[in-house]
Amino acid sequence: MVQAYNFLASWQLFPEKSEFEYQLVPKSGNYKIESVQNGHALSFSHNWVNIENEAFYAQYSVIPNGMAQAFENPLLGNEVIAEINNGSCLTVQFFKDNKEVLKVVHEILANGFLKVSQYGFKENGEAFKNIEVYHKQLSVLPYASSAGSVAIRPTKEGVIKHKALSAMEDQTNMQLNQIKEQIELLARQAQEIKKRKELSLMIYEAKITFKPQIGQIYHVYEKTDASHVLSLVAPSEWGGGSGPFAGFVATVKLLADHTWVEV
Repeated sequence: MVQAYNFLASWQLFPEKSEFEYQLVPKSGNYKIESVQNGHALSFSHNWVNIENEAFYAQYSVIPNGMAQAFENPLLGNEVIAEINNGSCLTVQFFKDNKEVLKVVHEILANGFLKVSQYGFKENGEAFKNIEVYHKQLSVLPYASSAGSVAIRPTKEGVIKHKALSAMEDQTNMQLNQIKEQIELLARQAQEIKKRKELSLMIYEAKITFKPQIGQIYHVYEKTDASHVLSLVAPSEWGGGSGPFAGFVATVKLLADHTWVEV
């Protein structure tokens, strides 16, 4: 079971990276693979929610030895064959009356994502292929999901879990949005303070021939030697230009904390 190590995790669905030819597209979900029976078997559990807010749950265990074994869910099949092809590929096949009805191929991609490809048949016998892409969760949550449970129907337990999950998501998303807004506000305030500090340093390094008064408006010009000067004269009083200076920099005001702000 050493080769199964890469698969043993709780995986969260990337709906936007997945492709579905059959069944309703899930909007959220997890896919959990665990080692059971002292490492002799694998347990798959999935719990997902589709775009119509229906909750689905399925769980089964298999021995990945490449041999046929009885399967406990007759709705999906009466036999299953599981095999760990290599450290990055795990295959599970479901059979009903000796006919393959579903094949699920698990692949660990180069970026560490889990790709689950499902090959099955619709009610009319037409073949379909669903591709799900998951990323590994850093912490294991008490729920899981996947669209792999093709023949699984909503359960009361799943609906209860989904209602609790939806309430949790609404509350945490609201709190995260509030924190995000606060962070964005603090970032803007920090940027404004940084801008005021840089402007203030430039002005205090400039040539000042008078004592600036708090709350008053002044004008900063650049001289030909790249130094600056603080002036009482506005550009409009120079005829819209910079007068005897090389260029106009900004109109500023002195605040009570002795920092300068551009106006």
